[in-house]
Amino acid sequence: MAEEKKNEEAVQNDASNNEEGAVAGIVPGLIDREITDEVQNAFLNYSMSVIESRAIPDVRDGLKPVQRRIIFGMNESGMQPGKPYKKCARIVGDVMGKYHPHGDSAIYGTLVRLAQPFAMRYCLADGHGNFGDVDGDEAAAMRYTEARMTKLAVEMVRDLDKDTVDFMDNYDGTEREPSVLPSRFPNLIVNGSEGIAVGMATNMPTHNLTEAINATVAVARNPEITPLELMQNYIYGPDFPTGGVILGRQGILDYFTNGTGTINIRSRYHIEESESGKASIIVTEIPYQVNKAAMIENMASLVRDKVIDGITDIRDESSKEGIRVVIEIRRDTIPEVVANNLLKHTQLQITYGVINLCLLNGEPKVLGIVPMIQAYIDHQMDVLTRRTKFLLKRDSDRDHIVTGLILAHDNIDEVIHIIRGSKTDEESAAKLNERFGLSKPQTDAILAMTLRRLEGLEQEKLQNEHTELTKNIAHYNWLLSDSKNILEMMIQELEEVKNKFGDARLTEISNQAADIDNEDLLPQENILVVLTKKGYVKRMSDDTFRTQNRGGRGVKGITTTSGDIVQLMLHTKTHTDIMFFSSLGFVYRLRGYMIPDGERNSKGIPAVNLLNLAQDEKVVAIVPCDDYPESDYLFFATVNGVVKRTKLTEFASIHSNGKRAITLREGDELLNVKKTHGNDLISLASSNGKVCTFYEDDVRAMGRSAAGVTGMDLKDGSHLVDITGSMDGTLALALTSNGFGKLSYFKDTDITNEDGTTTHYDGYRLTSRGAKGVFSIKDNGKNGSLTALRAVNGDEDLIVITNKGIVIRTPLSQVHIAGRNTVGVKVIALEPGNKVASLAIVPHEDETLEDNAPIEEDEINPSLVAQNDESANNPTPDDVSEGDNSNNPTPNDVE
Repeated sequence: MAEEKKNEEAVQNDASNNEEGAVAGIVPGLIDREITDEVQNAFLNYSMSVIESRAIPDVRDGLKPVQRRIIFGMNESGMQPGKPYKKCARIVGDVMGKYHPHGDSAIYGTLVRLAQPFAMRYCLADGHGNFGDVDGDEAAAMRYTEARMTKLAVEMVRDLDKDTVDFMDNYDGTEREPSVLPSRFPNLIVNGSEGIAVGMATNMPTHNLTEAINATVAVARNPEITPLELMQNYIYGPDFPTGGVILGRQGILDYFTNGTGTINIRSRYHIEESESGKASIIVTEIPYQVNKAAMIENMASLVRDKVIDGITDIRDESSKEGIRVVIEIRRDTIPEVVANNLLKHTQLQITYGVINLCLLNGEPKVLGIVPMIQAYIDHQMDVLTRRTKFLLKRDSDRDHIVTGLILAHDNIDEVIHIIRGSKTDEESAAKLNERFGLSKPQTDAILAMTLRRLEGLEQEKLQNEHTELTKNIAHYNWLLSDSKNILEMMIQELEEVKNKFGDARLTEISNQAADIDNEDLLPQENILVVLTKKGYVKRMSDDTFRTQNRGGRGVKGITTTSGDIVQLMLHTKTHTDIMFFSSLGFVYRLRGYMIPDGERNSKGIPAVNLLNLAQDEKVVAIVPCDDYPESDYLFFATVNGVVKRTKLTEFASIHSNGKRAITLREGDELLNVKKTHGNDLISLASSNGKVCTFYEDDVRAMGRSAAGVTGMDLKDGSHLVDITGSMDGTLALALTSNGFGKLSYFKDTDITNEDGTTTHYDGYRLTSRGAKGVFSIKDNGKNGSLTALRAVNGDEDLIVITNKGIVIRTPLSQVHIAGRNTVGVKVIALEPGNKVASLAIVPHEDETLEDNAPIEEDEINPSLVAQNDESANNPTPDDVSEGDNSNNPTPNDVE
């Protein structure tokens, strides 16, 4: 028993020794490693492989390895533009077998994307067949589809055969492939890139080719240029293949500066109204990478779940001509409100996060726009320097041969004699070298020719070639003598690519972002703000309307909905604070750029979308304000003749939600508000044509919510129609509902004429606050009631808008200065039923004027094309004072 136990212990010891030996490496092929270290090292190697060889593009050519191999493979297989398409299966197999030993689906997916015009801003593959669509439908199988290179893809490989880039062995050492392509345009900026590596990702937007090249040239000429300067003058921001509208510029500046940022992309849409008055939202462009079919399905789901109300139908009417999604709106619903809800809850508006991650010198780096462009410039400088050296060597070698051939031609008989007298080529070469001093390449070239070709050498042809080669060699040496020469050549070639392939921008960049913080990014512009009676508001450039002579019939300028008329028009700037005063006595404030931009013939958007207005509240006055000095005031006037004066500083913190500006008495409404300077003359105009003028300090300053005091006696049943004063000018412009107007001096004025005589003009006699006023314009039965009274200087332009949307711009210099109690002249010719609705005073526009200046036919309301009223520019007796008794006031002229 003792012996058996001893044997068992011996067996166990042998087994233990074997295990220890295996762990210690006694068994061949086994390595002792901690599993945690092994996994960590293996995953690190895998990560670097994915980053360098799969997911992240190279900053120089903007391509991932698989993209580069596809383009190179197609080029090597002769699939250039103009040549027959080849099956995609052939391209995928060739690339996979020679350069990219990975799955065929990954290669084909990359090839498909290179050919999708909705994914690539500039396609590098020309696809033939079904390559998918924006609805998310996949491409057909590779055995059905075909492809070849695009013309722009040729620019990626141009000069590849001139030693412009380094080549390396493929995965098995049987082929050679380029480590990077020459890329004769900044492809990374132009086409962007996206990819997920390990622990990092890239998401780079596409840009316009013309703008990208302009930016590259700008950086080449001024390496110290800032991202802001680039954004303002050269490359304005992303340009997506699907178009759309980018909201705001701050996100663009962020990724231009730091390489990361966030931009908001909104669909392009407009609102159409049928003849029956039913509105529809028409979507014509969608944000980049949005699946249209999924977006429409999401809309329908939100309608079914009653998250969004007011939609009766959604139709996809898209075709080869472009995207068209029709969203029909219920009649009792405001379409703009529905559009805002769609933008909020669907992919009609998305947020696009930018990460400019790319490989720089083989390492992943997040780059701003300037270092990214500079890296591309460095690559191009290297490519062009190598190409120039290659061409220099090639032409120098050829010129050396040509020089030897010329020498041989000059001594052709002796050369032929030496060759015939030699037994071997080596003997011929030695004798030619000894006799003529020819080098080995020269003697090899001569001996490679037959005797017939030697005898047939043309001296002139050889001499011309030598001259051309000498010229080229001198040019190449000049290029290489200074890097600035290479830089200018790069710029010239970039300009050639831009002129050949550049196109217009597809994506609009709008200033209408609600979260704009840095106003320095927005251009300072003069604008017109227009508000209609039904509460639609928009802004336009102040040069929208051309100047016409007095009496012109105007341009169809402001489109309104049925029954709507233009109420207010203000000339201001994009960066000015604009205070909106409502009929209920509240005030709201926006910046000029926050008001959506509109075309001349668009109706704008409801003001309620911008301001927190109540159901029966409407905007009655708009006041621009650049600053809030202590010395300035706001002067209020109501329809019933009540006035109030409040310090401007009390309105410095108003926002779009609004605050009370004046407390109104029952049955009264706020009429207008003016900014004053503490000692201005105030003129109140009533509907019966009278004006009450007094100094503003006749009204003591009150608090923001005060009710005010009586400003004008309106016991005759009239009401106030306007308020103006000397803070706006020295002359008073009176305009009637039928388009008659005149200029008068606020104060009695004597003007000396050219012949030395003096003409006296009556002004608006000062009255006390609460007076009945004096007559402003004489009513002859055809000029209509007083509509507006505005203070001007006389050198501005007048823009008049009628209740039918007709607009005319005319210089005030063409409006007569007349006495206070006169009729005036016709400022705009109106048809029956067409009345003056609003006016604005804007700086004069220098233009050559023509009577009734030509207007494009589609700008004219056909109903207005009638013979011109000759009286427009020829004052009638009614246009002048009739028995001027202005110096002898009637009882009605005084309080």
